[in-house]
Amino acid sequence: MHARTIDSLALDSYQRAARMLLANHLVTRTYPDRIALALIRRWATELREDLAELFGYRLEVTETTARLFPVVDRLDAGRPARTPAERVFDRRRYAYLALALAALGRAGDQITLSELADQVAAYATRVDGLELSTDRAADRDAFVDAVAWLGARGALTLADGDAGSWATDPEAGEALYDIDRAVVFALFRPPRVLQHLQSVRGLLADESDGGAAGSAHRGAAARRVRRALVERPVVYGEELPADERTLLGTEKLVAEVELITGLRAERRAEGVALIDVSGRLSDVRFPGTGTLAQVALLLVGEIADLVLDLDNPVERRPRPEPGTALIDQLDQAIPQSTVFAPMVVSEPIDADDADPDEQAQVTAHPIIARSWIQETVQALTHRYGATFAAQWQADVPGLTREVVALLARLRLVEVLDEHLLILPALARYRGAVVTVRTRAETELFASATHVGRD
Repeated sequence: MHARTIDSLALDSYQRAARMLLANHLVTRTYPDRIALALIRRWATELREDLAELFGYRLEVTETTARLFPVVDRLDAGRPARTPAERVFDRRRYAYLALALAALGRAGDQITLSELADQVAAYATRVDGLELSTDRAADRDAFVDAVAWLGARGALTLADGDAGSWATDPEAGEALYDIDRAVVFALFRPPRVLQHLQSVRGLLADESDGGAAGSAHRGAAARRVRRALVERPVVYGEELPADERTLLGTEKLVAEVELITGLRAERRAEGVALIDVSGRLSDVRFPGTGTLAQVALLLVGEIADLVLDLDNPVERRPRPEPGTALIDQLDQAIPQSTVFAPMVVSEPIDADDADPDEQAQVTAHPIIARSWIQETVQALTHRYGATFAAQWQADVPGLTREVVALLARLRLVEVLDEHLLILPALARYRGAVVTVRTRAETELFASATHVGRD
């Protein structure tokens, strides 16, 4: 591992480069900023070997791009693509993005927005249930969001015009883009030929781990644990097979991840979390500023009080098995007409079903009804609503949904049908003190008052 031999004065630079790759997977001359690519190129050799050894990731670095090809062990619905305005991609935007990449791969050095829209519209006619009509504002907005996603990563650079004016009136507005073909080709590089897969499970298989035995099997398990540490906000021991759970508790493995990332591991009986004090690896900062983060922290305190109330114990249930609902939904959406049957790849065995005797001991977790969550957020809005963003003051149901989604994304809760299952890491924030700014009608400036728990 090269990180062990790097001089202490240069180690911070190496760790920043590693965090940049782990957080973004694609780095270009402009994305995520203009200094990232030069930093990664400086450490390209060391990073390539360390990332392969520790995580099984493959790194390709060129003059204009750095592309990390991760190994995905489990699908995660909590990390969707987002527009520059932080709107979550829906199915239509994902489809337009994929078709736009296909069109750009066959284009020249420049393309107008209307030409790209026409090509995507033509491709869309081959997909059942998909259409891009430039006469519909909703279609134009979704298409522009997909183009903006590509523009943010440097695949497209605006040379003239304005995409917003085209979205408003395609007859009067237009935009011209320069195409960076290196970025386009780096963006869409699936690990397997998609037409050979009948299930999305085929994208989860790690070819380097197949058929491993003995020390090789242990090395594959160690890579899966390290991947979990950098990909998930919290890694709970109960969700890992017995061999991986043992590795999670070893000092050496966790220390290796700390060394390459520069993060600090927080170990508890239930699991391990990497604490990102730099703010350069996490895509969500918590606790943080803004209405959603503030309300989430207030709600965490209320939940902790309820769960810890010995006089009124809450119901507890075992955590459900890792669900396959997302995989099933994706599999149902695969156009079977595009699957090349003679070369269909068989689905890998799910590690969670391999050996029931190796599963973690079942632990019961508190559950809380959604109705209680809704009522609590309503009470918090009544008490502190004057300090909330205007869009949330009159939309408590929407605020509740977003706050719950944030807590689930952080793996502090798990969403069930009519309940929330409370996960152990939530207790980490039970003693947080929330500062709320208030202002009397006669005051010119706001004063800070503290609410919360010691």
